[in-house]
Amino acid sequence: MAECQGDGEGAKSPMELYEKLTAQGEQVRALKTAKATKADVDAAVQLLIQLKTDYKQMTGQDYKAGCPPSENSVAPDNGPAAGGADDEDTVDPWNVSTNNAKGVDYDKLILRFGSSKVDKELVDRIEKVSGQKPHRFLRRGIFFSHRDMHQVLDAYEKQKSFYLYTGRGPSSEAMHVGHLIPFIFTKWLQDVFDIPLVVQLTDDEKYLWKDLSLEDCHRFAVENAKDIIACGFDVNKTFIFSDLDYMGASPEFYRNVVKVQKHVTFNQVKGIFGFTDSDCIGKISFPAIQAAPSFSSSFPQIFKGRKDIQCLIPCAIDQDPYFRMTRDVAPRIGYPKPALLHSTFFPALQGAQTKMSASDANTSIFLTDTPKQIKNKVNKHAFSGGKDTVEEHRKYGGNPDVDVAFMYLTFFLEDDEQLEKIRQDYASGALLTGELKKLLIETLQPMIEQHQQRRKQVTEEEVKLFMTPRPLNFNF
Repeated sequence: MAECQGDGEGAKSPMELYEKLTAQGEQVRALKTAKATKADVDAAVQLLIQLKTDYKQMTGQDYKAGCPPSENSVAPDNGPAAGGADDEDTVDPWNVSTNNAKGVDYDKLILRFGSSKVDKELVDRIEKVSGQKPHRFLRRGIFFSHRDMHQVLDAYEKQKSFYLYTGRGPSSEAMHVGHLIPFIFTKWLQDVFDIPLVVQLTDDEKYLWKDLSLEDCHRFAVENAKDIIACGFDVNKTFIFSDLDYMGASPEFYRNVVKVQKHVTFNQVKGIFGFTDSDCIGKISFPAIQAAPSFSSSFPQIFKGRKDIQCLIPCAIDQDPYFRMTRDVAPRIGYPKPALLHSTFFPALQGAQTKMSASDANTSIFLTDTPKQIKNKVNKHAFSGGKDTVEEHRKYGGNPDVDVAFMYLTFFLEDDEQLEKIRQDYASGALLTGELKKLLIETLQPMIEQHQQRRKQVTEEEVKLFMTPRPLNFNF
């Protein structure tokens, strides 16, 4: 990382940095064409990513090949930040990064996005209304922010039901463990409230944003659906759909897309999502497609044409811009605003400065990984909060707040008392880094192996049934 930063800092002007970026992009392409070793390609790609970050910091704009910067392309304040004022976390639907080893400052993010904190009062109320012990994701602040959750519970107490909507952008055939987080929690919500769920697979979005064929995006959607089904969702309560399929099969869905499109201006989507004049028109219109499942009338086969059933969306907080837009539009087109529950990000193996990404195998533990691969990835790549030597660690203890192995255990270890004991033992030095990683490995290996076994049992006929528009077993 230090070498990458040094290369970018060596450029004295936006044009010099642009030229470095162009040359590095050509270097990456040449290495791939020559079928260079994975280590050489990865190193070149990491340098390219760092140069792009440096370019944006210097110019305030994203790098675009073939579009050199103008003479005035310099960010408004390029000097050192006083007191860390410029260290604001980057959180949007496509990028998540922070300079803090502990990860994104979620309290600041709540203030920035204007959402509400999931506090003890709300967690206790969910327990009272559902009659179930709160999920560990609620108990541990993994789902930490919300919009209108109290309103959903108010209505539920008056026998007014709601439905769930979550999604997945299928950019690869294999999902990683971080992708499971919204689905694990959504299944719990569906089970305790006994409500229907719609899952949107945005294969159209991935075609617009990624260098993928339309056929591959749709194939990835079907493959990802198998992993979602393997989470244990009930076929009688769940509809999974590909945008590429459902948009053409449901006039009601498309009509809601058009209604949203009419009520959001180009200036608004530029302000919300950062689109530029160079982005294709598909990207500019896509937010309306992600908004449409928030309205019950988009699914007449489930809700019999009713427009008044509220939607609850469990998702990572980087998706919130889509639904801020949706909540602004909803009352203007005669629909209730969707409510949201936001999760924290699942950190990359290398540390909480960014989230796990399917595009980098070394930052991710995939649902297809073997026990040996899981063990090697955790031991080799998981960032440690331990000290440099055993003696120092025994004396001073480790830092669980930055240790990736401990962070992962907070997601997957059910027992609160066991988790707290691990935290205390690691912080005191009684538990070594290698021992903590071993605990994580022993947690992940059976969990992923069980998922793989469930996925093997998912048949093509079962996938087709989940993805066929049909009534679900609910009476509203």
